[in-house]
Amino acid sequence: MSSNSHPLRPQSSVSEIDHVHLLSEQLGSLVSGQEYSDVTFIVEQKRFPAHRVILAARCHYFRALLFGGMKESQPQAEVCLEDTRAEAFGMLLQYLYTGRASLSSAREEVLLDFLGLANRYGLQLLEDSTSEFLRTVLNTQNVCLVFDVATLYSLSVLGAACCSYMDRHAPDVLVSDGFVTLSKAALLTVVSRDSFAASEREIFQALARWCRQNGEGTATQDVMSAVRLPLMTLTEMLNVVRPSGLVSPDDLLDAIKMRSESRDMDLNYRGMLIPEENIATMKHGAQVVKGELKSALLDGDTQNYDLDHGFSRHPIEEDGRAGIQVKLGQAFIINHIRILLWDRDSRSYSYYIEVSMDELDWVRVVDHSKFLCRSWQNLYFSPRVCRYVRIVGTHNTVNKVFHLVAFECMFTNHPFTLEKGILVPSENVATISACASVIEGVSRCRNALLNGDTRNYDWDSGYTCHQLGSGAIVIQLAQPYIICSLQLLLWDCDERSYSYYIEVSSNQQQWTKVVDRTKVACRSWQMLTFDRHAASFIRIVGTHNTANEVFHCVHFECPAQLNNEVMKGSPGHTSPESTSSQQSRSASSQPS
Repeated sequence: MSSNSHPLRPQSSVSEIDHVHLLSEQLGSLVSGQEYSDVTFIVEQKRFPAHRVILAARCHYFRALLFGGMKESQPQAEVCLEDTRAEAFGMLLQYLYTGRASLSSAREEVLLDFLGLANRYGLQLLEDSTSEFLRTVLNTQNVCLVFDVATLYSLSVLGAACCSYMDRHAPDVLVSDGFVTLSKAALLTVVSRDSFAASEREIFQALARWCRQNGEGTATQDVMSAVRLPLMTLTEMLNVVRPSGLVSPDDLLDAIKMRSESRDMDLNYRGMLIPEENIATMKHGAQVVKGELKSALLDGDTQNYDLDHGFSRHPIEEDGRAGIQVKLGQAFIINHIRILLWDRDSRSYSYYIEVSMDELDWVRVVDHSKFLCRSWQNLYFSPRVCRYVRIVGTHNTVNKVFHLVAFECMFTNHPFTLEKGILVPSENVATISACASVIEGVSRCRNALLNGDTRNYDWDSGYTCHQLGSGAIVIQLAQPYIICSLQLLLWDCDERSYSYYIEVSSNQQQWTKVVDRTKVACRSWQMLTFDRHAASFIRIVGTHNTANEVFHCVHFECPAQLNNEVMKGSPGHTSPESTSSQQSRSASSQPS
C-alpha cells in the first residue's frame, strides 16, 4: 500500500450525511397513530394519541407535565386540555413531531389559537415564526383580532405591526366588523395614538358603535374620554356628539371653549406616521405653495444644480414675510428635516423653519437664524403633527436671496439629543461626508485635515498649516452643533512640539476661547475637552513651534471619537501609531 494512501479517509465527495427530511417524515407518520403511543390528549372531545418521549424532548412544558410525578405521568394516562381548539392542537403535534407547520392553509381563528399554544407552551421559535407570518397577512378585517391576541400574549413586535397597519388604514379599520370585537384595553391603545390618522368624527362614531355593543357605565366613560373633542367642529359636536348622549354637557362645553380659545398648534392633533420615509414628495401629495422656482425643490435631484437652475428661492426680507412653504399631502407626524442649501461656492446662509396645521399658527422647530450654515442640514426636533412647513432664510453672506436645492421631511426612530434646540452629535461631524470644510489654512490637498487619513503624511503633504503670528486654521461645520470635545493630530515626524489655542464661533464674528495650550509643549495626538458650546466654526491658532515658524495639523475631529484606533491621552501624549510613523519617515525631514 502506498505510503500516501489513507484507507480510513472517505473516497466519496459526500462527507456529511443529512437525512433530516427522512427523520421528519418517519416521526411524522406517528402523529395521531395508536402505535407505540403511551399518552392520549383529549381536546374538544377529540382524542390525540401521542408519545411521551417525543413531546418531552421537544417541549419543556410537556416534559414537566408527563414526567413530573403528576397523574399525567402514569402510563396510558389521558390528559384533558381545556380552552384549546382541536384543530390548532393537531397543528401543534404535527410541528412537534416534524418541525413543520403549514400556516397558509390554516383558518385565521385556528392560526391565532396555534399562536396561543406556542406562547402557552414556551415554544419561542414557533411563536416568532407564526407572528412573522401573521404580520405578512394583516388586512382590514383581521388586524383587530390579531392585535387583541398580540395584546393578550404581550407580543410587542406583532402588536407594533398591527398598530402600524391600523394607523395607515384607520378609516377602514374603524368601520370593520373586527373593531367592535376589540377588548377595552386594546381599543384604548389603538385610538389613543397620535398616529391613528382618522377624523375625530369617524373615531367618535366608531367608539359609539363599540359602546353600544360592549360598553356599560364606566367602560363607556373611559372609551369616550379617548375622543379628542376639541378637534371636531362646532357643528359636529352639536349635531353628532350631543344627540348620542355619550358625552356629558360639561365635557362638550369644555371642548367648545378649548376649541375657541386655544392656538391651533396647541390642539392635540393626529397625523399619519410613516417612519424613515421622506413624505415631502409628489408621491405623498406634497407641493411647494410659496417661493420662487417651485418645481425644483421636491424633484429629488440633489446633483444637477448651478448658478441658474436646480433650486428654489425667496428674497431675504427684514420682516420675515417671505419664505419657501411646502404643503404636505395630509397631516403627518415628523421630527426630522433635511435641506440642501445652495453650495456651489463658499457662501453661507442663516434660516429658521416653522410648521403649522392651518397656515395661521406657526411653531418654530428649528432656529439657525444666529448661525452661518452651508450645504446639507440634518435637523431634528420633538415630534410634531403638521400639514405645512415653512423655511425662511434670514441671511446670505453673498446677497439678499435664500436658495434651497432640496427639502425632505420624515419621522425617524434614529436616536438624537438636542440641547436648546441644537443637535448634540454622537459621531464626528468634522468630515467631508458631513459637509464640513476647511475655510482657512494652507494645504497641498483641500480638506486634508478632514479626510480621516491619520497615517499618510510626511514633510511635504498630509497636513494643513498656517504661519505663526499670521492667520489660523478654521473649520466650518455644515450646521451648528453642541460640542464639548475635539481631537487633533499635530505633525509628529520628529521631536518638535507646538503651542496653540482654539476658539469657537457661530458666525465668525464673536469668538470664544475653549482651549488654551499656549503655555504647554504639545505634540502628536491631542484629546481636548471643554464646557459645552453651540458652534459652527472652530479656529485653531498656533502660537509656537520648536522647529520653525509654522503650525502644522494633520487631523481634526469634532467631537472626539473614543473608539479611534489611536490611544487617547492628555495633550502632548504620543500614540503608538505616531511612534511607528516616525520610524518610517526621515527624522531630518522638516515641513515648511
